Amino acid sequence: MRVGLIRNPRSHGNRGRTAPERDGVLVAEPCSVEALTAALDRFAAEAIELLVVDGGDGTVREVLSALPLSTFGERRPLMGVLPSGKTNILAFDLGLGKEWTLDQMLAEAGKPAPKVKWRAPLHVTRDGAAEPAQIGFVFGAAAFVLSKTIAEELHRRRVFRNMAIGLTMADAVFELLIGRGDGVWRRGEPLSLGLDGGPPQDGARMLLMATTLERLPFAMRPFGPARRGLKVLDVDAPPRRLARAVPHVLWGRDTAWLEANGYRRREARELALTLEGKVVLDGEVYPGGALTVREGEPLRFLVP
Repeated sequence: MRVGLIRNPRSHGNRGRTAPERDGVLVAEPCSVEALTAALDRFAAEAIELLVVDGGDGTVREVLSALPLSTFGERRPLMGVLPSGKTNILAFDLGLGKEWTLDQMLAEAGKPAPKVKWRAPLHVTRDGAAEPAQIGFVFGAAAFVLSKTIAEELHRRRVFRNMAIGLTMADAVFELLIGRGDGVWRRGEPLSLGLDGGPPQDGARMLLMATTLERLPFAMRPFGPARRGLKVLDVDAPPRRLARAVPHVLWGRDTAWLEANGYRRREARELALTLEGKVVLDGEVYPGGALTVREGEPLRFLVP
């Protein structure tokens, strides 16, 4: 099996390490979107069958977003992920640990029936714009954007991976509960949200999250029971009965009670979103505006 490896040398786990050399593995370390697309074009010309991404969630996002621009077209290769970033939520969902190495991946890929999991990414497009879709797995707005500052501070303190995710969630909940400062966390973000072509619902939201992943760290289930598809958590602002709601939201309990108090769990194939504030996709902050978030075609990921 011919293999192409896109490696991010700036990822947390790759710093100070050299790129691996294996027979039959083409390696690229692109430093721009243009270089990334060129590397994917080269891999397509070499007819690779397995595309490995060595980096965190942000690197996976960049590779998936560049794939449609490359000469792979609809002939998507089998995907592999080596989790070496500060956050690796996709890898967690796929069941990939730090022990999942390139050699183990190549051994699994060489089997007659290698193990795979299917995951459909999110495609985020800007309405009326010619720019291509950004493709990732975890999308958010309002408090989700504010929590990015917490995550960055934890990273500066050298707290990474699942521990950083857990502490970010805990610190965000603390900010919401005490409502200190100007109350920006509780005040929320004005936005308009429509699901699957339905009428948009306008109003302030404390939190908006969407994902196609099935598992999150620390057994968190903010979208309810684990399942496939695009799942949405939509929370009104200011939040009602927040202290009681937090455990119900985080661990997937008591949907009827949550709904009555402005905490909505939904399933959809497409979201139509309009807001002036910013949004986050797999750790990267983007401008708001009129956006469409839809469930893309599933991709195959090699797993242990």
